[in-house]
Amino acid sequence: MTSMIDRTVVDFVKVLRTAELAVSPAETLDAMRALNIVGYEDREFLKNSLSIVLSKTPDEKEAFETCFESFFSFDKFSSAEAQEQQPGHPENDGKFDPASEQQEGGGKPGGQGMGQGGGSGEEASDDEGGLEPTSSLGKLLLARDSNAIMIAIVEAGWEVQVNEIVVFTQKGLYARKIMDAMGLPDLQNEIGALQNEGSNARTNLAGKLTKARDRLRDKVRDYVEKQFFLHADESGKQLREELLKKVKLSNLEKRNFKDVQEIVFKMAKKLIAVHSKRRKQFRRGHLDIRKTLRHNMQYDGMFFDLHWKSKKIDRPKVMCICDVSGSVSNYSRFLLMFLYSLAEVLPKARSFAFSSDLGEVTRLFAQSDLEEAMARTMRDYGNGSTDYGQMLLDFKNNCMDDVDKKTTIIILGDARNNYGDTQSEILKEMYDKAKRVIWLNPEPKMSWTVGDAEMNKYAPCCHQTEVCNSLMHLERVVSNLLRSST
Repeated sequence: MTSMIDRTVVDFVKVLRTAELAVSPAETLDAMRALNIVGYEDREFLKNSLSIVLSKTPDEKEAFETCFESFFSFDKFSSAEAQEQQPGHPENDGKFDPASEQQEGGGKPGGQGMGQGGGSGEEASDDEGGLEPTSSLGKLLLARDSNAIMIAIVEAGWEVQVNEIVVFTQKGLYARKIMDAMGLPDLQNEIGALQNEGSNARTNLAGKLTKARDRLRDKVRDYVEKQFFLHADESGKQLREELLKKVKLSNLEKRNFKDVQEIVFKMAKKLIAVHSKRRKQFRRGHLDIRKTLRHNMQYDGMFFDLHWKSKKIDRPKVMCICDVSGSVSNYSRFLLMFLYSLAEVLPKARSFAFSSDLGEVTRLFAQSDLEEAMARTMRDYGNGSTDYGQMLLDFKNNCMDDVDKKTTIIILGDARNNYGDTQSEILKEMYDKAKRVIWLNPEPKMSWTVGDAEMNKYAPCCHQTEVCNSLMHLERVVSNLLRSST
């Protein structure tokens, strides 16, 4: 019993984790101890006890209660069974009902057995003489013990690892696995043998077992469906997120924007957790003589406390210039969205947008919510005819004095200049003054020199040029930016 309780707690913790509750191994052990102390007779007391151990904030309390009600809901199964066993229930056609079974046996006046004519006295006697199923599953089903059936379903679910279900189309597969684990093959063989023997009593028993099997199959499917929503709802979401990270942003449909926005915020939150603190990078083997001498003066010059050279990893100063013309508006939307969510980790980030004339949208991002900021940026600067030369002239006139050796400039665009003046010498000046100039081009490299694309002129004036047309590319570029900044 103890191992079953521990297994139940572990499975429940997995459900909480898929609901994004951070439950540690220590808290899991505490939950097991709490369950051993309070028991499971009082459901409300159990819920309150586990809530104290496994949830902390009000949001986590709410998520915990939802998960608890879904996970520990076997009483609903039992009450449904009890209802269906009541005489006169619309679906009670003899299944698990002793009174109906007597009628089906053919031994009562007017009774008929499973489509057969009225049975003979010998057959009625045979039926009343205690003809019972021989398979273990058949015995369980005709015993009419709903709790025992539910326990058997749960144990079979553990055996086939139903908590690993990922997509809804696996529902039928896991239902069949659970049925097989409960002994379906033996039950099927028994039903076939009873039907082949031909007597009314055995045919009646085969019919009862068939109905009981079909009822069980419905219950198992319901159980698997519930397990899907408990265990795989978040897993399925994670799978969808992984696919959306890899797909080209230009192929995303409008209905995916909300999902993509959630992914972007999660990526930003992850990067914030990794890179928000200022760190030191130690140069192993390079002794810092001044710090070593200073800290060892108390030891009369004996080197007991060695100090190695290091450099501070500081948060970067970033200027991001986004082409929001019609040809790349889908891509620039997601980069602006990403920078909007990175405000906490990139406090020195400045954002610019252009089709031809360049405009700064940093303050707009700071004072507006995301959707309003996106809409106004696209309205004021988007969908025009692209002119990179004019953009570079505007940057030189308004922003060049703010560029120094701590500045990283990121340009997102396809470099298609409509055959205008490229002003590449201004980009070369930016290259000389800035720490890094990074150009992210959403087009594949084979298109960088086709038609009016000018990447062959801009690329030599950049420290780094990358294809960036998916969220995965974007995450990698920004993560590298944060990791390598000094």
